Formats: sequence, C-alpha cells, structure tokens
Amino acid sequence: MLEAVVDASVVVKWFVEEEGSGKALEVRDRYVSGELKLIAPELLPFEVLNVLYYKRLFTIEELKSVAEALDAFFFELHPLRGEYAKLTLEVAQENNITIYDAAYVSLAILKNARLYTADAKLKERLTGKHSNYVTLLK
Repeated sequence: MLEAVVDASVVVKWFVEEEGSGKALEVRDRYVSGELKLIAPELLPFEVLNVLYYKRLFTIEELKSVAEALDAFFFELHPLRGEYAKLTLEVAQENNITIYDAAYVSLAILKNARLYTADAKLKERLTGKHSNYVTLLK
C-alpha cells in the first residue's frame, strides 16, 4: 500500500467546498478504499480544527462532529521526536518555512512518501530536493 503525508490544507477541503476540494476528496477516497495509507504530524487535527473554527462556517457542535470524524479516519500521527525533529528544523531553516510546514515535508522525506498539499506558497518556497516530495493539489 502506498503511504502519503497529507497536510491540513488538504484535509480542510474534505469539510469545506473550495478550490481544490475535488482533488482533496480523491485523496480521501483513495485512503478510504485502502489504496493509500495517510500519515501526518501529530499537529494535523489541531490545524484542521483551528482553520475550520476561524472560518466561522460551523457551530461548535458541528466542529465536535468534525473532531470525531478526524479521529475515525485513524491517520497514523507522528510525534515530533528524534531524527524527525532534527530534520524538521533543518528543512525549516533551509527553506525559510514554518516548523509546522517543515514537519509535513520532513515526514514525507523520512517515509519516502508524497506530501499532498493545497498550499501553493509552501511548494514555491521549497528547494528542489525538498519540493520533489510534494504534490500540489489544485
């Protein structure tokens, strides 16, 4: 089974229809069908819920349902420790990106997996060796 890293910009599109939602839903469907194993840094649920909270499109009760749905997806979530933490810091510095974004890129590098993102600015900022792991969903 293929392994892929998915970031918050993609997962948010599972709950809010916006540009790129179709491609994001295709990734979700590949995961649900068992074709793809999705992994992410432990911060993924925090980021998704935070974005949805600030979009003000959901009531708190609806956001609680989103939290349950995220839990039900059973992503393999990775804590920022050891070599993963060190690589994340290096990727952040080399690309002048946030630690949050670097955590997704670094996990893809460590797992030799694709990172699916809808964040065009992130993709643009990455150097060649790091951008090779990233697929921009548009």
